[in-house]
Amino acid sequence: MIVIAGPTGAGKSALALRVCEEFSGEIVNCDSLQLYRGFHVGTAKTPEPQRRGIPHHLLDVLDPADGYSAGEYARVARHTIAEICAHGRLPVVAGGTGFYLRALLNGLPHLPESDDAMRRHLMEREGRKPGSMRRLLTRLDPASAERIHPKDTQRSMRAVEIRLLSGKASPPAIETGPLTGYRVLKIGPDPDRAALYKRLDARAKQMFASGLMEEIEGLLANGCTGEEKPFESLGYRQALAYIRDEITMERAIYLTQLDTRHYAKRQWTWFRRDPEMEWLSGFGDSPSVIEQCLQILRRFL
Repeated sequence: MIVIAGPTGAGKSALALRVCEEFSGEIVNCDSLQLYRGFHVGTAKTPEPQRRGIPHHLLDVLDPADGYSAGEYARVARHTIAEICAHGRLPVVAGGTGFYLRALLNGLPHLPESDDAMRRHLMEREGRKPGSMRRLLTRLDPASAERIHPKDTQRSMRAVEIRLLSGKASPPAIETGPLTGYRVLKIGPDPDRAALYKRLDARAKQMFASGLMEEIEGLLANGCTGEEKPFESLGYRQALAYIRDEITMERAIYLTQLDTRHYAKRQWTWFRRDPEMEWLSGFGDSPSVIEQCLQILRRFL
């Protein structure tokens, strides 16, 4: 199995497509937002005509209101990977959601099952006092609060629930259920940081000019409220604020650029901790990186 991971905008999708062309592969998405139907422009989802006939799995499998834990992703992705291998094809996992990738490869800690009564109580509390889950988590489990994005209310609520049910400030450190039976090669395109930030700034600006607003308006017209989890993501949150007359278009673009650069930096930090990552200097869509990657894969396979 091949894993292509790294920061947003680094050219992972382009590299994954080339690998699949060369080695009869199929792509398994590992981007948590690309799981959602209707969210295309802001997630940089590869358009159907540009997929070159290569099968893509775990794209457009959720409705906006659906939740999806890392454990659920790992279960479905493992089944998908097994089916790809059964057909004699090479699974190529591509994406930048590090927690999902870790769940897929290493498994997750044993955690308490969700308690319906407690979950209802916490949801009611959050509804009465927005932000209360974040404040409660910061008080009960500062380490988890540091790991979870301030806007991710669902994960904050689950962390609070685990803390209250288990009596422990953090889940057990020993992870169980790692993926077995595969040789795994992890590749990471590693462009110059200034060059990546320039590309990300341009991409954010292009998103707003290439249909992001229309996409959001269509989602709202089809029943979305704007409170669904995908709307918390980069670009969508800022564009929604513009639609609601909370900020100007210029401010929306600027904040998207700023937050995207910060997100890329966090992704770099996450994946840099993995000693198994093989980094290739440059963007994944550059000919030199593609050729270097193919040479490495020929030796590996």
